[in-house]
Amino acid sequence: MRRVFVLVIDGVQTLDATGPAEVFAAAEKAGKPCYKVEFGSVGGGERISSSGLRMQTRDLTTARLQPGDTMVVAGAGESKIVPAMRDPALLRFLQRAARSGARMTSVCSGAFLLAAAGLLDGKRAATHWLGCKMLSELFPKVDVDQNAIFVRDGELWTSAGVTTGIDMALAIVESDIDRAVADAVAALLVLYVRRPGFQSQFSQALIAQSESSDQLAAAIAWARANLERADIEALARRAGLSERTLHRRCLQHLGTTPAKLMDKLRVEHARALLTTSDLPTKLLAEQCGFGNATRMHRAFMRELGVGPRDYRVLHAKPQAAAS
Repeated sequence: MRRVFVLVIDGVQTLDATGPAEVFAAAEKAGKPCYKVEFGSVGGGERISSSGLRMQTRDLTTARLQPGDTMVVAGAGESKIVPAMRDPALLRFLQRAARSGARMTSVCSGAFLLAAAGLLDGKRAATHWLGCKMLSELFPKVDVDQNAIFVRDGELWTSAGVTTGIDMALAIVESDIDRAVADAVAALLVLYVRRPGFQSQFSQALIAQSESSDQLAAAIAWARANLERADIEALARRAGLSERTLHRRCLQHLGTTPAKLMDKLRVEHARALLTTSDLPTKLLAEQCGFGNATRMHRAFMRELGVGPRDYRVLHAKPQAAAS
């Protein structure tokens, strides 16, 4: 069997560790388990998760890692992950694990530990959307993908926030064994849908509206409801800002320009229509404010790495996918 080691620290986000572990534990071929899962830490002993779950771990520094093994580095809150990034014993262990040929993976802020060990230099990587900016600033050699829910760069896998570790683990199972086994695990765990790595992990609009004090919130809410006629000038007017100030505020609070924000809003709405309706793409593009299908296709490729038709095939209910 393939061995999977889940590395945890005190304060580990419970689902970061247990989500992928349950996927690997459930994978079977011809009725036989495919993976052996162990929870470990540097030094071993009991570790307490963010939800208070007490986890008994083995000392991973004594493990003889080898090619074919998988190391899952689970994340934790900032107050726990920052000290861990400065733990020389932990960083040495991760470097040794990588040298052994083990497949290195991370969930959520676990990417910060891989980056601190130098394992993400020159690599494309994902982490929780809240940590993307910090990861980029602390480790400028890392190509941080702010959209993907998980990223594979060679045999290095990184996933975004919390539940995306499950999506990553399912993709690893499919890569190791086959799609039938991965689909069977997804069904067993009662997952609504298997999400591909390129699916965006968050909505800029929802982030903006999560802060009631954000003066952009009302304007963005209006834009979402009026995409056919919304433009940058109207968005600025609704926010009570000049277009130049709107540009500055969007960069400051959302990390994007007003033009790209509008495209994100349109893509967000188009994704919902593609998966729930059988509208032709030309009409759908007009309703979402793209103007034409060509512009919508370019926006989808830029935001999601896949065109509208392929997105519909991947995610839509049968009657919509046939359009």
